[in-house]
Parts: sequence; C-alpha cells; structure tokens
Amino acid sequence: SQQQSPNIISPTALYMKHGMAMISLRAKIQGFIVLDYIKQWGRAKQQLAQWIVEGKIQYQKEDIREGLENAPAALLDLFNGENKGKLIVKIGDRITTSEDGNQNEPRIIASRL
Repeated sequence: SQQQSPNIISPTALYMKHGMAMISLRAKIQGFIVLDYIKQWGRAKQQLAQWIVEGKIQYQKEDIREGLENAPAALLDLFNGENKGKLIVKIGDRITTSEDGNQNEPRIIASRL
C-alpha cells in the first residue's frame, strides 16, 4: 500500500473541513471554460480593447524577474496573485547558431512559471 505525502490533503479531509459550512451557506461551485462563451468572443474582444483605450483596464503581457535566485520568490508571487501578466524568470541569454553556421542575434531563454 502507498502512503500519501503529509503535504497532500485528501478530498475527504477537505470536505470534512469545509463541506458543512458550504452546505449551510448554500454555496454553489461552478466552473466554466472559455469555449462556453465562444459566441460572445467578438463582442468581448471589442469591449476589452475599448476598456484598454479608456484606461479602465491595463494590459501587461509579461512580468519578468531576473535571475534563478529570484525563482522561489517569483513562484510565491504567482500563487499569491502578485504577478502582472505571464510571470517569467529570466535565467540568462543564449546565443544560437543558424543551420548555415552563422551566429544569430542573442535570444532570451526564459522559464515560464
């Protein structure tokens, strides 16, 4: 028989801890996927673009952190929702070579969390 890691909480334990509170509060948990709303995509894209133009929301593509030593803090920030956009830990630059043997421009190689 396999033993569970002490850091893993079983679904039964979670229910025992929170299940009765959810029932008494008549809480509802419901998930969705983007494809449920595919018909509204065109309208949503226009509205989001307008909000960006108006400054109501800000678009930030990437949150780049420098150095492998900052990866643990970046991971904590990710789980605490403190990143803006995709969280990337840049650990260095790598120079690549093309098929004809010529050196290409340096490319940033990063780990996406």
